[in-house]
Amino acid sequence: MSSILTNSSAMIALQSLNQTMKTMQMTQTQISTGLRISSASDNAAYWSIATTMKQDSSALSTVSDALALATSTVDVSNNGLVSAIDVVGQIKNAIASATQPNLDRVKIQSQITQLQNQLKSIADSASFNGQNFLSVDSSAAGYNPTKTFISSYSRDNSGNVNIGSIDIDTTDVVLFDKAPAGGVLNKIDTTTVGAYTDAAGTTFTSATGTGVSIANLDVSALGNSGADLAKLNALSKQVENTLTVMTKAASDLGSVKSRITSQQSFVGALKTTIDQGVGSLVDADMNAVSTKLQALQVQQQLGVQSLSIANQSSQLILKLFG
Repeated sequence: MSSILTNSSAMIALQSLNQTMKTMQMTQTQISTGLRISSASDNAAYWSIATTMKQDSSALSTVSDALALATSTVDVSNNGLVSAIDVVGQIKNAIASATQPNLDRVKIQSQITQLQNQLKSIADSASFNGQNFLSVDSSAAGYNPTKTFISSYSRDNSGNVNIGSIDIDTTDVVLFDKAPAGGVLNKIDTTTVGAYTDAAGTTFTSATGTGVSIANLDVSALGNSGADLAKLNALSKQVENTLTVMTKAASDLGSVKSRITSQQSFVGALKTTIDQGVGSLVDADMNAVSTKLQALQVQQQLGVQSLSIANQSSQLILKLFG
């Protein structure tokens, strides 16, 4: 039946053309954004998963920055400690020279004093981003020898977030502490690691007047008596013991740095994997999209022609009344 009120062919052709145009618009949006799913309306489930994963990836970037900061801080402290070990080694050599009779110990002390000043300068300068592991004030409010750095960010199956950290105990790394009167070289505090007991069982410590901190030891007044030479020998042993402790502290810092570096690599790899996972969920396949667009353009042209033909069919009815 032919009708001038209802053109079924034109309606079908128009509906088909509208669907093609809608699909073409979606395809063009994918091409312009590069995303197959750019909003929740495209695919609510995948969009939700991708959004959460993007947030996790962003959090891992923050973790990576924190680990870089930790690496730099530990590097500065470790370099300072290694330099301090070298200076203490020079002090040890100077004391060894002073044990020889008839040497000018005033001049030797002048050398030691310069090395002591250098030691303090190294400790005070080993600071990064306001943190100094070598020179501290343990009496300051809120002081904590354990330094904490963010190391990981994870989410469990229930969506709960877990933030991990790397803790560094700097107790054995501290060289100078402002808390004791005048400040002492903590590593060579003779009441702890600096004390030395000789073969006869005599302990040389600050309590007996024979043990002092390397930060303020003075050999200029010592003579060639048996007691003075024994004090020099005790000081040399104290410094040797201290070098052992300082070397262990530097080794421990090196191990911490190795752990931080390893964690940095893992976090970087994890972030890359998450980003790839997000891409597989929401990124558009540009090869497939471009091919689809060309097909849709052909469909659009055919749809326009089909609609044009359907509209012309109504005009043929006029010929029946000619």
